[in-house]
Amino acid sequence: MSIDIQEAIKRSIQTEKNAMNFYQLGAQQMKDGNARRTFETLAREEREHAAQFYKIYTGTDIPSLDEFMDALADNESSWIITITRSISEDFTEKKALELAMEKEKNLEEALRATAAKISDPAIRAVYEKNASETQHHYEMIESEYAHLMGMVHESDMDTFVRE
Repeated sequence: MSIDIQEAIKRSIQTEKNAMNFYQLGAQQMKDGNARRTFETLAREEREHAAQFYKIYTGTDIPSLDEFMDALADNESSWIITITRSISEDFTEKKALELAMEKEKNLEEALRATAAKISDPAIRAVYEKNASETQHHYEMIESEYAHLMGMVHESDMDTFVRE
């Protein structure tokens, strides 16, 4: 099955922007400093992911990545709908982190599936790198979730095992 590579890359840039906006909006609502910093870090990294895709995008309809990324959020995106619904209901850091883990897991799967369909090794490598970094995002969020919920943090695991 062939895919329109440039259209896929453009959608990936948009997805990374949506994820960035998700984390920015979530961070604004956070009262817990560690959770807020996690979301702020993720927002910056999503912008970096968009830049990686932008470098391999040959379309001319996104002349400036910064202008594109700084434009208003796409309120129709599933990322934005998810976080705005959470904010308007009963926003908690726990709920935001759970939503973020779900979104990152789904994104990683989509990136890996797209990479598998791409024959160009350089473009496939960008997708694979982003999938790995997205997996790392999931792990960061999971770690912050464990910390927030008072679970044993992986950095404390050896201490608890020895005692």
